[in-house]
Amino acid sequence: MTTDQQFHRIAVLGAGVMGSGITTLALGSGVSVDLVDVDTRTLDRARSGIRTQLRHAQLLGALPGDRPQGELTTSVSMSGLAHADAVIEAITEDAGLKAKVLGEVSELVRPGTPVISNTSGIPIDELAGAVRRPEDLLGTHFMNPTYLISMVEVIRGPRTGDAVLAATQALLTTLRRKAVVVRDAPGFVTSRLLHPMINDAARIVAEGTATVEDVDTLMQGCLGHPTGPLRTADLIGIDNLVDALDALYERTGEKRNSPCELLREKVRAGELGRKSGRGFYDYGEGIS
Repeated sequence: MTTDQQFHRIAVLGAGVMGSGITTLALGSGVSVDLVDVDTRTLDRARSGIRTQLRHAQLLGALPGDRPQGELTTSVSMSGLAHADAVIEAITEDAGLKAKVLGEVSELVRPGTPVISNTSGIPIDELAGAVRRPEDLLGTHFMNPTYLISMVEVIRGPRTGDAVLAATQALLTTLRRKAVVVRDAPGFVTSRLLHPMINDAARIVAEGTATVEDVDTLMQGCLGHPTGPLRTADLIGIDNLVDALDALYERTGEKRNSPCELLREKVRAGELGRKSGRGFYDYGEGIS
């Protein structure tokens, strides 16, 4: 695969928040997508959510108006992966499950096809042992909402090949995204900085030092954080945040990375953020 190859069709595995968001970005950029998930109801919700996100992105001028949209195909089977120009895995942040799925993917795709794990912090080399061709594996960390955030963290594992890295950068250019390539490490750059900060913000609220609103207002007004850490937690998904913090704590041993009790309480209560309708803030009925 060369950097001047046209990306006509990609596969996205996982129809949750991130998988749907990546699919929206690709479709709006003129790239067709095979969206795969094991659950048909999740795929049904994703189709509806993707239509909504595409309308929202178009109203905001966040997607190119001069390209026809790509075609969306949904499936519970990975049998079509052999025809994909790239595969982006965006399933739950579980290293064992990711390794299993990526191993299955690597048996289906053509050699040289980028096999991309979208992860907020699991080291790519931990996953490389599960795939047939480790040189074809690398990581991305798309930010939510993908159609509004123009930069993507790209993680090059120790065994990632030059050709697949270049092809992935070309794909991101097609999606009008700027790639910043970093070396493999737990949490990479963005999660290693952002997630502990959100954890600390939740601790401050739990201790009664300040309200949720005041923490976010101070971070916005004094330190230039665009949304505030706790609104950001709601956007990430508090369950996803807890999973990512657990993974970071397991790999670093740094106590600051261990999710605070307030975050765990919210997960137990089903208050997961925007997608559930309530997290640190109230969003009504929630979104897909």
